[in-house]
Amino acid sequence: MSEKQEARNDVVTSYKGAPTRTITAGGVTFAYRELGPRTGTPVVFITHLAAVLDNWDPRVVDGIAAKRRVITFDNRGVGAATGSTPRTIQAMAKDAVTFIRALGLEHVDIHGFSMGGMIAQVIAQTDPHLVRKLILSGTGPAGGEGIKNVTVLSHLDTVRALFTLQDPKQFLFFTRTASGRRAGKEFLARLKERTVDRDKAISPISYSNQLKAIHRWGLERPHDLSVIRQPVLVANGDHDRMVPTKNSADLARRLPNSELVIYPDAGHGGIFQFHDQFVPTALEFLER
Repeated sequence: MSEKQEARNDVVTSYKGAPTRTITAGGVTFAYRELGPRTGTPVVFITHLAAVLDNWDPRVVDGIAAKRRVITFDNRGVGAATGSTPRTIQAMAKDAVTFIRALGLEHVDIHGFSMGGMIAQVIAQTDPHLVRKLILSGTGPAGGEGIKNVTVLSHLDTVRALFTLQDPKQFLFFTRTASGRRAGKEFLARLKERTVDRDKAISPISYSNQLKAIHRWGLERPHDLSVIRQPVLVANGDHDRMVPTKNSADLARRLPNSELVIYPDAGHGGIFQFHDQFVPTALEFLER
């Protein structure tokens, strides 16, 4: 399908064809893509450890963008964005707010996956008037159980992947059952659908800084999540090794206006494995 076919009246309808744009604010040139209708509250996607623009599952992005304006971006020092990657989740949240406000947006929904969900929690606390609704997937609260182990797990599974000539996400995001392995291969194939204008890979120093930020988040004292009054959808797989699933249940319990969705025989990437269920659930939640 050509890029022209994928746009209706200049509205981009496929992530594969969404052009990469840049905007400069706060001394940083942020790279971003947007698609979907121009009206309504935009949904800003904040991504995971080591991820760049091309790491979002196009089925999730396209599915949400069928009804909502979706914006994905590289935060400071990541992919095509300039600057150096911060070593705290709080600093990443501040940069994300700078980016959102640079686009002239005063009210957004946020979908934060994994590390992005940690950043989203901070934004909801520091800039509550900016956020209408939150989707927190594959993530956990500050001081959450097992979060400080992400660094060790990431290193172990990266080595494991090297020895088996596989992508680390096959181990980190999916279960080792037959359906989990199959879902992982399908997900990784979808990430390659975009063949032009692909993003730069994350640099080793940025990856290291992100790991430090997540480790610190895992060691922090728990935040008072009762101050987050916005509606929140919490989603995860039932066998998340990276951010143990009990953290999702903990989030849902501590957030005063939340609902929890857990997918069976699924890991950290549960929303990608079950994209055909997650997308309608997310849209219904956002459009209420």
